[in-house]
Amino acid sequence: MSSDRMRRVDEAVRQVLGDAVAQHLKDPRVGFVTVTDVKTSPDLSHARVYVSVLGDRKARRASLDGLASAHGFLQRRVASELRLKRTPELEFVLDETTENAFRLERLIDRELGS
Repeated sequence: MSSDRMRRVDEAVRQVLGDAVAQHLKDPRVGFVTVTDVKTSPDLSHARVYVSVLGDRKARRASLDGLASAHGFLQRRVASELRLKRTPELEFVLDETTENAFRLERLIDRELGS
């Protein structure tokens, strides 16, 4: 599958999951979650879903547990809203890009402030 098509598939999956998490997921463990990226395997068998979670380590863990618990619901949403040959198996991964950027910024500020 072309890389352009894969980018469109990844973006479509990201949109469906982002909407489903924000509007339809009622699990109290899932806090403020943003689906930041999706990387789908070329054969559409797997999709790694990167999520950013607002809160401390405990809140992030609880949100990931809630997303794993809602896996079936979210998988069905992707299947029903997207016409794909195969619905990818979802794997939720914490996206720590924002946290790492804040940490790096603090380090730079500390070094420049010295």
